[in-house]
Amino acid sequence: LQGSELWRRFHEIGTEMIITKAGRRMFPSVRVKVRGLEPLKQYYIAIDVVPVDSKRYRYVYHSSQWMVAGNTDHSCITPRLYIHPDSPCSGETWMRQIISFDRVKLTNNEMDDKGHVACSPPAQIILQSMHKYKPRVHVIAQDSRFDLAQIQSLPAEGVQTFSFQETEFTTVTAYQNQQITKLKIDRNPFAKGFRD
Repeated sequence: LQGSELWRRFHEIGTEMIITKAGRRMFPSVRVKVRGLEPLKQYYIAIDVVPVDSKRYRYVYHSSQWMVAGNTDHSCITPRLYIHPDSPCSGETWMRQIISFDRVKLTNNEMDDKGHVACSPPAQIILQSMHKYKPRVHVIAQDSRFDLAQIQSLPAEGVQTFSFQETEFTTVTAYQNQQITKLKIDRNPFAKGFRD
């Protein structure tokens, strides 16, 4: 995990990620470096975001912490797989670079503008607000039996999955913890309009 120090700073105070109908980019974004791949073999790299538990949360301001507000049902939302746009690539190429998922957007919009279930843009991941999630990165060996560019879920074999505890976050439609707001403004290069 690249930028793990920044992720840890957020994790210590409880990372929050804004989700909107239009989709909002993650900050920090998930960036990784991989090793141990076969140099000449072709691989796809993908990310998805899965629930940490089956709870819904609320923020308690007087104690500045997240509390369980009840149970939820995640069965209606299948985690959407976002395939990195450089896929497929050789193991050698992947191992030489930092793999960034900075284009991924988080949304709470399950419907399109006509009220139908959305087949949202591939860079959008649908989540529910006030829930805890964790991103997972998948290294998928190319397999001639599948068109991996079109897959919506992970193949049963040839996949290595990685997740990092410090990347867990709670989804919100507005930041709840003022410390998170301050850290996002201080560290996000796209938040310069909010700085003094």
